[in-house]
Amino acid sequence: MARDTIDAVEIEGIEQLAGWLAKGSKPKSQWRLGTEHEKFGFYRDGCSPVPYEGAHGIGTIVNELGHKISWEPILDRGNAIGLADPQGGGAISLEPGGQFELSGAPLWTLHETMEETRAHLADVAEIADPLGIGFLGIGGSPVWSRAETPVMPKSRYAIMSNYMPKVGDHGLDMMFRTCTVQVNLDFADEADMATKMRVSLALQPLATALFAASPFMDGKLTGLLSTRGDIWRDTDRYRTGSLPIAFEEGFGFEAYTQWALDVPMYFIKRGDTYHDVTGVPFRAFLDGALKDTLPGVRPEIGDWANHLGSLFPDVRLKRYIEQRGADVGPLSHIVALPAFWVGLLYDSDSLSAAYDMIKDWTLEEREALRDTAPRLALNTPFRSQTLKEIAREVLQLAKAGLVRRGHQQDGVDESVYLEPIEAIADQGVTLAERMLQSYHGSWGGDLRHVFREYAY
Repeated sequence: MARDTIDAVEIEGIEQLAGWLAKGSKPKSQWRLGTEHEKFGFYRDGCSPVPYEGAHGIGTIVNELGHKISWEPILDRGNAIGLADPQGGGAISLEPGGQFELSGAPLWTLHETMEETRAHLADVAEIADPLGIGFLGIGGSPVWSRAETPVMPKSRYAIMSNYMPKVGDHGLDMMFRTCTVQVNLDFADEADMATKMRVSLALQPLATALFAASPFMDGKLTGLLSTRGDIWRDTDRYRTGSLPIAFEEGFGFEAYTQWALDVPMYFIKRGDTYHDVTGVPFRAFLDGALKDTLPGVRPEIGDWANHLGSLFPDVRLKRYIEQRGADVGPLSHIVALPAFWVGLLYDSDSLSAAYDMIKDWTLEEREALRDTAPRLALNTPFRSQTLKEIAREVLQLAKAGLVRRGHQQDGVDESVYLEPIEAIADQGVTLAERMLQSYHGSWGGDLRHVFREYAY
């Protein structure tokens, strides 16, 4: 997240919070897509991580990039920890371990997403190359220990770092040693949101499998294909998971609100100060739990927006739906991820067919997929088949949806961006498995090669 929300409107009741979510509803003619991706900075000489400080640090890249593209700096105690497009589009932020994130602007087509991402990578390279810095596009930090990983000077991350070990075993690994690609998508109304959430949650393990690209950590094999995906299984038991409530009858904005109210907060921000309120559920905040520790601080809509942004279910609801299950990969994979979800969710026929496919999946089956996909990827068993067969069927739906959207550029429609993951589904071999083949073959067990072959 590049910048926390400031909205001083006081909260008067729970219905106001559900209404805040409902205001994200848009007619189909206004649906757009926003793609986010993260990447690890490293020094090309030695493959070591890049700290924030110094003339050859991440902070320098942020500042120089801001001058180049004329975006406004986002400051935290005087440090530039991100950039914001003054035209209201995209943003750049630093994740806790220095992962460099582009939060793309809301765009109409995947062709624009490709152009935006390609331009961003070129701009970053123009600044970073003279500094001897490259950027690695895989889902997990392959060789650096947590202790070796730099820490960014961002106030909210200090609060999270202190809290994470209290609620899970891998929260700090998630923060400092993973990279993802995500897409934010719109919904028409409450019913459309509920259907899209259910399809997205049920199929999120499939996205984890198709985009698996993190078989290494701490300089060794983890025995997993998506180490990032497995880390999320034990990050924070309160705010993560497959969101079973989404499959209950009557699920809507109020049900999500009621779930979110009982999740502990991270912080309350007033002015430039972040107040640590970890462990206090938002519902308790509404009921006055902080009146003695933070006198005069009343719950505001900005607090609610920031709280929603600190929840980490596999699919997150804000005023849009955020798909969260994939490892980042090369440029082609960065665009394939939004192509996958846009094709499924933005075409009514494909969405309906996808819902028919998953509507009788049980909670136990969905949880088994979520638990197993990080390890077996497309070989994950499901009923009488595997995720490989499901992937082929789902990709046909996504492709048909993109073709029907009819957005062409140079005579080519958006379905072209599915080709990398169509090949993965056809061959049954993920990017992670290709890495492992190289590791045992031409790399000779030397993980320095991953920095050469998978850098942007």
